[in-house]
Formats: sequence, C-alpha cells, structure tokens
Amino acid sequence: MNFRIIIVLIASVMLIYSCHSTVDFKDEIDLKVDNLLCQMTLEEKIGQMNQYNGFWDVTGPVPSEENAQTKYEHIKKGWVGSMLNVRGAIKVRKMQSLAVDSSRLGIPMIFGFDVIHGHKTMSPIPLAESASWDLQAIEKSARIAAIEASAEGLNWTFAPMVDISRDARWGRVMEGAGEDTYLAARIGVARINGFQGDDLNSPNTIAACAKHFAGYGFAEAGMDYNTVDVGTTTLHNVIFPPFKAAIDEAKVKTIMNSFNIINGVPATANKWLQRDILKNKWGFEGFVISDWSSGEEMIDHGYAKDLEHVAELSAIGGSDMDMESHAYIKCLAKLVKAGKVEESKVDDAVRRILKVKFELGLFEDPYKYCDESRETELIYHPKHMAAALDMAKKSIVLLKNENQLLPLKKNKSKVAVIGALANDKDSPLGNWRMAADDNTAVSVLEGLKSYGVNYKYAEGAKLITGETAFSAKIKVNTSDKSGFQQAITLAKKSDVVIMVLGEHALHSGEGRSRSRLGLPGVQQELLEAVYKVNQNIVLVLMNGRPLAITWADEHIPAILETWHLGTQTGHAIAEVLYGAYNPSGKLPMTFPRHVGQVPIYYNQYRTGRPGPKTEVFWPHYIDSSEKPLYPFGYGLSYTQFEYSDMSVKVVDNTKVEVKVSVLNSGSVFGEEVVQLYLHDKVASVVRPVKELKGFEKISLKPNQSKEVVFVLTNKELGFYDGAGHFLVEPGEFEVMVGTNSESGLKDNFILTGF
Repeated sequence: MNFRIIIVLIASVMLIYSCHSTVDFKDEIDLKVDNLLCQMTLEEKIGQMNQYNGFWDVTGPVPSEENAQTKYEHIKKGWVGSMLNVRGAIKVRKMQSLAVDSSRLGIPMIFGFDVIHGHKTMSPIPLAESASWDLQAIEKSARIAAIEASAEGLNWTFAPMVDISRDARWGRVMEGAGEDTYLAARIGVARINGFQGDDLNSPNTIAACAKHFAGYGFAEAGMDYNTVDVGTTTLHNVIFPPFKAAIDEAKVKTIMNSFNIINGVPATANKWLQRDILKNKWGFEGFVISDWSSGEEMIDHGYAKDLEHVAELSAIGGSDMDMESHAYIKCLAKLVKAGKVEESKVDDAVRRILKVKFELGLFEDPYKYCDESRETELIYHPKHMAAALDMAKKSIVLLKNENQLLPLKKNKSKVAVIGALANDKDSPLGNWRMAADDNTAVSVLEGLKSYGVNYKYAEGAKLITGETAFSAKIKVNTSDKSGFQQAITLAKKSDVVIMVLGEHALHSGEGRSRSRLGLPGVQQELLEAVYKVNQNIVLVLMNGRPLAITWADEHIPAILETWHLGTQTGHAIAEVLYGAYNPSGKLPMTFPRHVGQVPIYYNQYRTGRPGPKTEVFWPHYIDSSEKPLYPFGYGLSYTQFEYSDMSVKVVDNTKVEVKVSVLNSGSVFGEEVVQLYLHDKVASVVRPVKELKGFEKISLKPNQSKEVVFVLTNKELGFYDGAGHFLVEPGEFEVMVGTNSESGLKDNFILTGF
C-alpha cells in the first residue's frame, strides 16, 4: 500500500468521532470512504468528480501546451478522479503515479475505456452475440474482455449498452441486445457478471457501466443524438427494466447517462431519472457518469445558458462524474461557495466514486492493474481465441436454406467467392473496437483456405473508397462497376457462388445512422448481375444492423446473417458453410421488408382496428405487406425441431408452469432456442400482443427429445403502469411456446386473484 495513503487512513480514524460521531456505517468500506472524505478540501472532492481524456504520451516529456499542462497539474493536485483512453501497463502506471505520489492525499485514479466486444481479441459485436441467446457464452466473452483489458492497466469499461431500440436506422443497435427488454436484461446481467466477476477486488476484473440512462435508443428517425419523446409506460416497461436488472441482479458499479432529453429535460441534469428513480427508488449505490460532453451539450439543447449553469444543473440533477465537459472542475467550487449547490450533493457523489475505488482495491494497491508480465501473457491468449471462435459460430443466423443448399460439400463443386468483404481483414472486427489491432481478423477467404476449401475469388466491386475513420460520411462506391465482368465470368464457370456482401464496420456504431437499409453502394446490382448467370448462390451478410433484403429473400436460395464476428470471423463462417457447426442463432431484432416499416418490432400494441379487414380502414400499407421479412427470434437450423405436448398449469394461483416437448426430427445434432411469449388479454394498461418472458437454449441429437419447463411468477406476469407501480392483475392470459415470435404452440390460462 502507498505510504501516503496509509498515513491518510490512520489519521482519518482519529477524526471519526469528531466528523461523523452519529453515522451508522454499513461496512468497513463505507467507514474508510467517509473517513477519507473528512480529509478532503472542497477542490479535492470536486476533483474526484472530474474525468479527463488522455492528453499526452506519458512515456514522453511533460506536456508544454497550456491546456495539457493544466490537466497535468490538476492530476498532481488530486483534482482528477478518472482518466479515459489511457491504456498499457507502463502508461497507466506512470499516469497513476502522478496522482498517488504527487497529490496531497494520494487518491488513485480509475482508468476507463470502451471495452465493448472484446479488447484485443475481438468477439462479435454485441448485437451479434445477442443472436446467440447463449448467456453463458456471452458472460464468458465479457470475462475474457475484462482479463485482457485489466492486463493493459484498465479497471473500468463503458459497457454494456442496455438501451432498447426498435429502429435499425440507428447505428448503435450494433452495440446493444436488440429490441426486446427481457432479452436485453438477461444479456446485460450476463455481460456485467463477466466484466465484474465474483470479486471486483481481483486484478482481472473491471467495473462495468450500464448505459445510457435513459431512452437513448428511441431517438426520433433513428438519427443519433436526436430528440427522444416516449411515454411513461414505455419508460417503465421497456426502457427501464434492463437498467434495474443491472442494479438488482448484477450489482453494476456505474451508470452512464444519455445525450437525449426526457420530458424536456436532458438526462445529464434529469433529477427525476438520476435521483428519484435510480438512486432513491432503486437504491443504486454506485456512481453516475455523464456521456462524453453531454453536460456541455445542454447549452445547445437550450437548457443551460453557460458552463457554470451546466455544472449547477448536473450536480443537482445527480450526475456524479463529468466526462470531458470540464464543468465541475471549472465551476462547481464557486457554485458551492455561493450556496447554489449544496456541498452535501458533492459529498454524496464523491462517496460513491471513492467506494468503487475501494471495491476495486485501488487504495490497497494503486498499481495492481499495471503488471507488464500479465499484459504480455494474456493478450491474444490461445484460450481467448478459441472462445472468440465459439462465440462467433454461435452468433450466426441461418435466414434461408432453400432445398438444403447448405451445408456445402467440401471439394465436391467448383466454388466462386465474390465480394470485397470476403477479402477484408479489418471490417469484420466491427465498430467500437478501440484497442483492436487493425487488419487482424481472419478473412472469409483465409477461413475457407484454412478449412481446405478450393475456391476462386473475384472482388466484383469495392465497397468503400477513401478514408473512413472519423469522416462524417463513409465514401461508398456508388459508380465503379469495373469488376463486375470478372465476377460474372467466374460465376458462370462455378457450381456454387458464395457472395459476401453487407456493410463496412463503420456503417454502424455511434453517429452512423442510415436512412436506407439496403446493401450499400453497387452491391445490390452486383448480386443481381451474378444471379442472372448462376442462381446457386449462398449470400453471406456482414452487417451491424438489420437490413432490408427483400429482393435477396425472394431470389437467393441460402442466406446467412454473420454480422461482424470479430477476430475469428473467417474460421466461424467456413465452419458453418460446410457443416462443421450447425447454426443456432436467433434474431434479436426484427428485419423489415422496407425501411418505411421502421421502427418495427414484434411486441406491438393492438390497435382498435387490428385487421385484417376487407375494407381499407385498418393498420396496413397499401404498397407492401406490414409483416416483417424475418421476425424477432427467427433463425433456421440444418436440422428440424418439432414442438408437442404443451401443457399449462396454474399452481396456487401464484405461479404458472408451462411445459413443452421438443424433438430433433432431423438427421444432425442441433441447438434450439425455445422461446415463451405471453399476452395479458385484458388489463388496466393495454399490454402488447405478446412479450418474451422466458427462453432456454437446448442441444439435441437426432431423434432426441426434451421436455422444457418454464415457471412464470409475478415478475413475468405483471407490468408497470404509467406511474411506475408494478401490477399483477387477475384475468385471462395467452401463452405461446415456439421457435420464434410468430410460430409456436398456444394455450390459455386464467388467474383469479393474488
């Protein structure tokens, strides 16, 4: 333990009775936190609420630029509670030593980073992982990410994103678990458990951050950072539950607020969200951090007049740590001294921040995450690579397989591979891969070659041109078709064509909203041109969101949704194409037929004119089906599953037991996600036509069957009204168990009272 910290803690014990003689401390950490708080000046307290982005290469000379020099001096004064985007054992140690060895109290900083889907070893993007519906695999993926991140000196990730979104135009759908609140809550808990582990004090665990609180995924028109306007029943029943599960079930240590407004108030200053709901009603004991400059952005919202006003509103509203607005460090002390912000609000925020630091063990050893030998040993560890491959295979969804074209037979046919993405080693890593090494993904071509497939390749057409990293718009190839003829000629000579098409990794992610959901650039034209000469096509989609691929669904015999699968992309796709792995993924988001259907989601409310009707007056489109292209929960297999013998039993009118038998009636081993949906037929608040309330992933050999049992309790049977009251009402319910949200066995039951 650092000598300065030892002295501070010993001294603090001597002040306990003078400072807090009437306080009933819950545990040892609370005692230590409150004692340390007694030692701190107002400026030092506010410093703990201040987070800076990495501002200079700590292995080089001390910064001379004025702004960087100011930040440097702030760290030495103890006026910085956290740094982000500083990684590497050596760099973190050097930065940490400035705070620990130079400041008066030697309080260590916490180092945050966007560890979103892997760290160096990249797993599939979160939306892809969610398609696995495999909670153990998802938790393991987050565990590996935490091991690698902590080996690079990090102890905090800004993940998982548990925002619900029903709009595929929104680029950040790739970062979440899709459209369903039940699935998102389960996945969010799994990922938090993976990051935080069983003991946050362990040097290979990191604090998680559930984000963005709240409503960010409901941005109007699917346009990032746009206005959000939702009702309170949507908040309580759809948006809030994953956050509440993160707190109640996974004990998440931090929450990030969102950019948007709720009821006209920006989330960063929204007292109802952050104090009334999060901290008071739900009892959240961790701390809230703003999103990048979301405090300062309240000026552009028209809610704050200047940076001082930002600091006042944010502190009163319950935002504990300021990320990159610099509002607290510049203005908060003045506001407290003027009586505009109570110091007790500052104390509450600092207690929360210090507690997490104690729980991470940073006071015991500020350099516990700075072990260069761990960094060398664990980055790209073979076990991590194997787990990334397993996760990638489980994330693939078979959308169509006409005449059992898949799996392909190795070396039994002439294979053509067409598409720029097939030879891409970078895009498959996906967006939000901050620590990834560029061009380290196994490409589809490399995966096929490694698997022993004989093929010939033609690019067909480039997907993008020019620089893409932070440009406002990715430069998509919309005119160059010079490679078409080579692809067409190759397709004519081949027995089967594997076409790898979709989105570049930077077509999705933060700030990457799209107004169209088709294949970008000239890819659709390339697909149709190849189809004219060879209809035996397997379409391999790489993308970060649902796409509107109506033409492909109508014409192409086999379609695989492979998303952006991370480091082991090519190996995973090859194994699925050739049957070494039977795809088991299920869609976590609905695929629309056309962008005009968006937002589209399975758990809609029934209207007063549900239809269909013979006349025109019911909800539908006059130029297209209102039905989705592929529904939520959808995914095929190389085998077949049959559902039978469904039974429903109400037990003591307090729980409902639902049983169903599932048989693998095909010829190969397979995994099936058995899904249960519930509909409360008449309620005091109108309920959706169906809601996912349970799922189980099972494995079956050919001709093997299994009885799957679901138990529904008040938690699954109830709902929230607009005031946030949880209700469980008597009445008739319909339950469906099946292979997706539109196909299954149905039964009814009645609850008479509670």
